[in-house]
Amino acid sequence: MALILGIDPGSRKTGFGLIDISGSRAVYVTSGVIRVPEVSLPERLKVIFDSITQLAGQYAPDQLAIEQVFMAKNASSALKLGQARGAAITAAVVAGLPVFEYEARKVKQSVVGQGGADKIQVQHMVKVLLRLPATPQEDAADALAVALCHANTQAQLVKMAGARSFRRGRVV
Repeated sequence: MALILGIDPGSRKTGFGLIDISGSRAVYVTSGVIRVPEVSLPERLKVIFDSITQLAGQYAPDQLAIEQVFMAKNASSALKLGQARGAAITAAVVAGLPVFEYEARKVKQSVVGQGGADKIQVQHMVKVLLRLPATPQEDAADALAVALCHANTQAQLVKMAGARSFRRGRVV
């Protein structure tokens, strides 16, 4: 059993999703969106850091999976996204969590089966895979997809290694 906290970082909205992996089954725990107020960037980063720290303290996840920065058309936006990721990663490291990073295309491939899937397809597949009664918010669905991608990746590594399980970044 492993609790995975997935993060879809953003300087205005950061999605989070927590799943519990029991054997080969992913079970939904919680998800949501950290809505960052219109304040200075350093204050926004503090809100992200504090929120991830609070989630880590409340749920005690075993691992954090986060989406990697993609090349945006606007360099300023890409830099802000990178800083938001940094705040989330720092909060995870301070909490003692191993951090795993995944490209957006890999996340979509893992959950939808196609690296170029759109957000509606990701939301739908997250709902189906986690047996949710309703479609999650866009950013929360993306974060849950990151967590599911990590679970799938770790399951494949365990299978290739011939081990029984994967715990806190180690094959056992």
